[in-house]
Amino acid sequence: MSLSLQQRLNKRSRSRVGRERTNWWATGILGICALAVLAPLFVTVSMAFKSAKQAVDGKAFSLPKPFSIEGFTAAWDLVNFPRAFTISLVITLVAVLGAVLVASMASYAIHRNWSKRFYRFSFYYLLGAMFLPFPVLALSQVKLTGLFGLDNPAGVAILHVMFGLSFNVLLFTSFLRGLPGELEESARIDGASNWTTYWRIIFPLLAPMSATVAIFAFLSSWNDFMMPSLIIAEQADQTLPVVQQLFQTQFSNNYHVSFASYLMAMAPSVVAYLFTQRWVMSGLTQGAVKS
Repeated sequence: MSLSLQQRLNKRSRSRVGRERTNWWATGILGICALAVLAPLFVTVSMAFKSAKQAVDGKAFSLPKPFSIEGFTAAWDLVNFPRAFTISLVITLVAVLGAVLVASMASYAIHRNWSKRFYRFSFYYLLGAMFLPFPVLALSQVKLTGLFGLDNPAGVAILHVMFGLSFNVLLFTSFLRGLPGELEESARIDGASNWTTYWRIIFPLLAPMSATVAIFAFLSSWNDFMMPSLIIAEQADQTLPVVQQLFQTQFSNNYHVSFASYLMAMAPSVVAYLFTQRWVMSGLTQGAVKS
């Protein structure tokens, strides 16, 4: 008995050492990945707060001495930052609200009528649309938005909702399958209509997945460059990612101004992700484990 016990202890000790070695490898890989993200971010913040003289000294990783905001003030005026920021914000808000409302209602209709062939076909049709990225359909979308007078921020917001519909419906339907059907049955017994059942019972229960969809829609819409650059006809109505291209041409040597503008443009998405990242995993895992 003592020999067998000693063998089991030795085996556990060896397995513990193996796990510790694996953890060291995992920690090292995660450290490299973190460095690959944090190093460019550090350079961006450092260069943004440098003066014009400090920005051209070639020391990208040095701290600004002293801190200067002249890059921010110059970028604010050069790109007409308040207007571009407002346009991007409005497009993003419409895209987020549209993504949550349209996708959740479509998913509820598909889930509730899954036994009908038309709704099953609609679901598979939307899944198939996930394999058609915007660059493939760019020319046709540019033509259609021009014909219908949607070559403006409103057209971009609508397209953001439509192109995200497939993925969002997939998330919502997977979550709806985990909700107990007795809730709807009890509502119908009490005389509630489909509309009342959706708004009073189903939609509040979709809060975790709605938050996840909203976060994805926010990040995708705020950071999008290709769609606004192709769809919006007026240069004055362009979004923040598009007006940043100004610094890749005329002001490519004014590093402090360029990096200050980049920092202002990406700050909302970074802040939004930092405060809402737990909702992403919460919504996805809840939709995955429910049966």
